[in-house]
Amino acid sequence: MSSSNSNLSSLDLNEVPSAKNLKFGIVVSKWNKQITNKLLEGCLDLLSKKEVNKYDIEVIYVPGSFELVYGCKVMQNKDFDAIIAIGSVVKGETKHFDFICSSTSTGIMNLNLSGKSPVIFCVLTDDNIQQSIDRSGGKYGNKGTEAAIAAIEMSLI
Repeated sequence: MSSSNSNLSSLDLNEVPSAKNLKFGIVVSKWNKQITNKLLEGCLDLLSKKEVNKYDIEVIYVPGSFELVYGCKVMQNKDFDAIIAIGSVVKGETKHFDFICSSTSTGIMNLNLSGKSPVIFCVLTDDNIQQSIDRSGGKYGNKGTEAAIAAIEMSLI
């Protein structure tokens, strides 16, 4: 789902299936927590609106986006219908950004290919902090909300 051209304010929640009785694991990076906390808020808000019981959601925190892969792997060993990986990587002056983004996306892809539950990629990979702000509740909506919708849809496949 892309919100680069529209804001989620026009989202019709009636078009999103009910998530009643579904269970979700959420793995959140503590790095750039001012962004990841907003993504988590958007995610939890949508799940609540779609009737997910708060006891059917488990949130764990990992140090950074690189560690999301292991955290999601641990969550796949539990009884969740879907897992959401929340992170934020902002480009700096070195190639570290490229390595972290590539490793994290490849790791999550591999979990989707080999794991027993889908892992939703909610990792912002932005050129600057303003882009992250815009996508975590700013002018382009909240990618956490979009990730929750994707998790619901993937759970029902």
